[in-house]
Amino acid sequence: MTSSVPPDPATAGTRETTERSSSDPERIRALAHPLRLQLLDLLDAEGELTATQCARLTGESVAGCAFHLHTLARWGYVEPGARRGREKPWRSARRRDSRYDPDRPETLRAVTEVARLSLERETDRLHRWLDDAARLDPRWLQASSFQRSSLWATDDELRELAAELERIGERFAGRSDDPSTRPPAARHALLFAALTPDVDR
Repeated sequence: MTSSVPPDPATAGTRETTERSSSDPERIRALAHPLRLQLLDLLDAEGELTATQCARLTGESVAGCAFHLHTLARWGYVEPGARRGREKPWRSARRRDSRYDPDRPETLRAVTEVARLSLERETDRLHRWLDDAARLDPRWLQASSFQRSSLWATDDELRELAAELERIGERFAGRSDDPSTRPPAARHALLFAALTPDVDR
């Protein structure tokens, strides 16, 4: 079981970062907080934000956002951006992979905890999208889709397919950090996919 965002080779860790593997339970559990996941989503979409900007966008306090941003930085999920005068922006480090390690059984609980929280967030987001569908531009509705496939595959083939799905997202890497790379009329979009064996068969 994995939950991942491909790492960006252009970004590096900070002195605050605690270097841990992607299967370190404590590092994985650092993601198991709704506001931290929301902050990561905002940084993915906007590129760089200060704690004050995050507070305005989330409705949380500046102190609360700053605390959670520092926690995410400690585990290598975010890093300081380029300072703008007295402002201290943060950006995503693009390293969000979390992996179950059979040799470390405690990682399963950590990964499933984060996966459940992420699934709840995605389900809520998709419900909001459906509720707003009547007000959306028909062109964007036609460009959107839900995909579900039924297939027979080995575990090696599932891993290969999961890697292909990650590469799809990598095609658009860098556009959050550098707006000049976005085509005209581009909108922020989200790709959510779950690839699992059928536990009912």
